[in-house]
Amino acid sequence: MNNFDPANTAQSLAVVEFSTTGFAEGVNSKRQKILSKNLELKSFAIKDFEGNKDDQEDYIANTMATYKKNLTDRSEHQLGTKADNIGYPCNLEYDYKNLNQLLCFPINNIGDPFTDGNFGIHSRPFEVGVLDWFAEFMKIEKNEYWGYVTSGGTEANHHGILTGRKMFPNGILYASKESHYSVAKAIDMFSMKWVQVETQVSGEIDYHDFKTKLLANKEFPAIVVANIGTTMKGAVDDIDLIIQTLKESGFSQNRFYIHCDGALSGIILPFMTCEEKVISFKKPIGSASISGHKFIGCPITCGILITRKDYINFHSRNIEYIAPRDATIMGSRNGHAPIFLWQALNKGGYKWIQKQVEECLKNARYLKECLSKARISAMLNEGSIIVVLERPKDEEFIRKWQLACQGNISHVLLMPHVSVEMLNTFLDELIAKRLTWYKDESILPPCLEVDIGKENCACALHKC
Repeated sequence: MNNFDPANTAQSLAVVEFSTTGFAEGVNSKRQKILSKNLELKSFAIKDFEGNKDDQEDYIANTMATYKKNLTDRSEHQLGTKADNIGYPCNLEYDYKNLNQLLCFPINNIGDPFTDGNFGIHSRPFEVGVLDWFAEFMKIEKNEYWGYVTSGGTEANHHGILTGRKMFPNGILYASKESHYSVAKAIDMFSMKWVQVETQVSGEIDYHDFKTKLLANKEFPAIVVANIGTTMKGAVDDIDLIIQTLKESGFSQNRFYIHCDGALSGIILPFMTCEEKVISFKKPIGSASISGHKFIGCPITCGILITRKDYINFHSRNIEYIAPRDATIMGSRNGHAPIFLWQALNKGGYKWIQKQVEECLKNARYLKECLSKARISAMLNEGSIIVVLERPKDEEFIRKWQLACQGNISHVLLMPHVSVEMLNTFLDELIAKRLTWYKDESILPPCLEVDIGKENCACALHKC
């Protein structure tokens, strides 16, 4: 789901051109296998009612009612029998009903957030307010940063990587096997040379392998993606150690660029004692991204991209017909998302986030302990709200709980809406299902030593 296509040791030391379209080992065969499990999607047809307005309105109303019921069922997060979302980083604990009044306006934040333009239906004052909050959060002064609210984490990652690409046209991108698949898209789109770095069992970057590969290509500048919380395991790369490794390998500060992908964990770590892993522009990083629809919670997918103002000249273009300059990737941008984020941060702020982080971490520890007691393989990285566990054998069970799976592992994300009651229901169902999956003694749970370490594996070989 989120890994680079592994190369053998000899290949991985060399500079390679990214040419595949996926990250997982055996891309083509695995893609075919995964696609065969997907349910066929049925569309809502667009029909011509030939002027029959009553039939037209009935069809639209019935379709919307059906769709709303499906959304309600799939986003249900109260204790009950409906499907629950515990496998994806989507916070459902929000209420924006008061903003419905704004949906009748085509709010478009085209161009630079910090300059006005000819199109007046925008939300730039809200957007800049949100950006200022995140700039302070990431320890960079208002007059030193530039950024914008993106369509999501992928666009934010792409902007950060593209900035590094423009600063160092002959640079090599270094990203670990656990990096988000948006990095692969960026490599492909921007025709970049890249080197894949191995990871530890936790999912954190392997610093020894990183140094080996830097030394093998030290004549080229380094563009590095630091994972501030990997997709599947929630592992956090140590920014200080990455910088130290770069310098020890002969890369001065004017020969490297670091983009920090903090989609989920980037907003969690500052409320813990993990200073060495916190996104901070007091360190020589180039850009950072955090998703807005994940921990904060927003009905519109969005991300926050923060970079140094000095770097934006590599992107910026003056566009006469919209008046403001434009250094964004997409141009026209959703103007509603910044308003949602602005309201959420004003209603909650630091104290709300602190409380939610503490509760989510507590629930993560609870789930990990319960799984271990039930002799189910599970891992929880320090400071993470992602509990990794064995992949359920039942696709219907996976779909009901909306679990993300990769190879032999799955994971549960302890987002603010996930209650202890929901976890208990999940545990009861999982334990009961496993009795049927493994009732035949010849069929055993998979060994997850390679995936999560033997200390976390509860297979027949490793369990006490």
